[in-house]
Amino acid sequence: MALSFASLNSGSNGNCYFIENEKDAVMIDAGISCRETERRMNRLGLKMGKVRAIFVSHEHSDHIKGISALAKKYQLQVFITDLTLNRSGLNLDSRLIKTFSSHQIVKIGDLDITPFPKFHDASDPHSFTIRHQGFTLGVFTDIGFPCEHVIRYFSECHAAFLEANYDDDLLENGSYPYHLKARIRGDNGHLSNRQAFELFLGNGTHMTQLLLSHLSRDNNDPKIVLELFSQINCSTTIAVASRDRESEVYHIGEIHQLGRETKNIQFD
Repeated sequence: MALSFASLNSGSNGNCYFIENEKDAVMIDAGISCRETERRMNRLGLKMGKVRAIFVSHEHSDHIKGISALAKKYQLQVFITDLTLNRSGLNLDSRLIKTFSSHQIVKIGDLDITPFPKFHDASDPHSFTIRHQGFTLGVFTDIGFPCEHVIRYFSECHAAFLEANYDDDLLENGSYPYHLKARIRGDNGHLSNRQAFELFLGNGTHMTQLLLSHLSRDNNDPKIVLELFSQINCSTTIAVASRDRESEVYHIGEIHQLGRETKNIQFD
């Protein structure tokens, strides 16, 4: 059976990642509007009717601003920690709110979702892996540095969304004030291109697909990060998840059961 996935948007303007098997689907974060989420899924042939739950990584607006509308319209369960919920300001039906614990598997149909803690400037930040019939996908964004949890779960993945937020030189020489530069490159900030490169080189070259994610508009460039990763001699398909539009749908394992065409989208 296949595990399929797509980025609906990836960046400080909104983050939303879609993962499905043949029966069920989940979203990791929903940081674009309900209407735009629906539009992008429709263009990819993805069905909202398969989505069972949204898992929330942390309370920053670019990860949660579409959650209330989506959850209400489609009666979706929202998995979120108590600390994140208290800081989020989300307006949710209490019947839809579900909590999770670090490293404890949440089962959504035949999908196993494992949350794990990470370092980021939020109240209780988590990332997630999604596993189905021996295949594992991970969502690794908004990470200050590759701590032991990130390294462990990343090494177990067959494919991943991996943050490559900034290029060191572009950030250093850019227009951001010093305090913001320090926040971004601090241990509770974001992964640089170089940090992502070293994490992948040491723990991920066995993967089939890697989507470099959450690129900064001002402090990074897809060409720069793809040139860096092109130095690695491996068979992994490496692409950039856009901050302006959906990716194509990627697959791990057999795909014929899904019964739909996959739209390919070229990135700038």
